[in-house]
Amino acid sequence: MNDQVLAKMILPGMARSVSLARRWVVDALTTAGHQDVESARLVTSELVGNAILHTGSGRLGGLVTVTIYEVCDDLARIEVIDEGASTVPRPRESSEGDCCGRGLWLVQQMSCRWGTRPLPVRCNLVWAEVLTLGADHPSDVVTGNNVKNLSSSVKANHLTLADDPEAGIKPR
Repeated sequence: MNDQVLAKMILPGMARSVSLARRWVVDALTTAGHQDVESARLVTSELVGNAILHTGSGRLGGLVTVTIYEVCDDLARIEVIDEGASTVPRPRESSEGDCCGRGLWLVQQMSCRWGTRPLPVRCNLVWAEVLTLGADHPSDVVTGNNVKNLSSSVKANHLTLADDPEAGIKPR
């Protein structure tokens, strides 16, 4: 796979970093020619917010690293590295009255795929791939290995990674 790093940013583990990361991802993807970046904006907000709220990144002096990869013209991957936690990120069931707890569910819904990977020194990497199709593209559906109406570049890259059991991917 020929993923290209578009941008990388290290942020303090503070609540205000969430909005900074959101704006930065939109600017970076738009500058690179991606047309529909709303999913990337929302996914970034959730991943950075979770890193600050649920990991060591939220402690005094903590950091969060955000990297944007261009997988192809129509697909971007957002990776967030945090300073580790005692739990593994996973979507959870939220009741109607809960005021939080839907972040990873939203990431799951807004992305083609997402996953987690532990890193050395108790850090975690959480990533999500999002479509950045323009208005002139058909509505696309991606579930597991079933891909419909995607441009050939997205199909080639997406299916190559989806079929790789060593990639540590958790399909939707």
